[in-house]
Amino acid sequence: DEAAVLDEISLSKDVDGFHPVNIGLLALKGREPSATPCTPAAVMEMLRRSNVVLRGKAAVVVGRSNIVGMPVSLLLLAKDASVQIVHSQTPVDELEAAVRSADVVVACAGSPGLVKGQWVKEGATVIDVAINAVDDASKKRGYRLTGDVEFDVAVQRAGKISPVPGGVGPMTIAMLMRNTVTLAGKQLQGAKEKAA
Repeated sequence: DEAAVLDEISLSKDVDGFHPVNIGLLALKGREPSATPCTPAAVMEMLRRSNVVLRGKAAVVVGRSNIVGMPVSLLLLAKDASVQIVHSQTPVDELEAAVRSADVVVACAGSPGLVKGQWVKEGATVIDVAINAVDDASKKRGYRLTGDVEFDVAVQRAGKISPVPGGVGPMTIAMLMRNTVTLAGKQLQGAKEKAA
């Protein structure tokens, strides 16, 4: 039971940022969670480092998971983006319309090729979080890794686009390390204050 497991995680050790209290704090204006979920934090760090302006921009999140879709939507909203959430059950014409109008697309549905490359608005920023194994007899392992976005077409239209693999994954690991160091520092500070 996912909920029961998450409830048992100590808030002071929630390096993944999945504890219900952390997600709740993420949703409240002016509040900070003790740890932000790693993959959404990675997306935001990539946008920041790429100098992508979010204020007033149309952002579409393709996916609604508790791990990526919902938290990244909240983080984009906190940066004053106008956020729309679509997913694998959204009618295709609505999904296409949402992506076509988006300045920023975050694809995290876990459905290979769900976002067609020709839907990407000229100059848009595309962050493809998904990593899907697709059968490919030409590969030694019998499969290749791909995201949710049709990369070969989207790369011709997007102003900025993350690769799969090698895009969000390494930054996610960096955010996990950041959360670990931050929470360890808070625990050490708490221990010092108790001892004093």
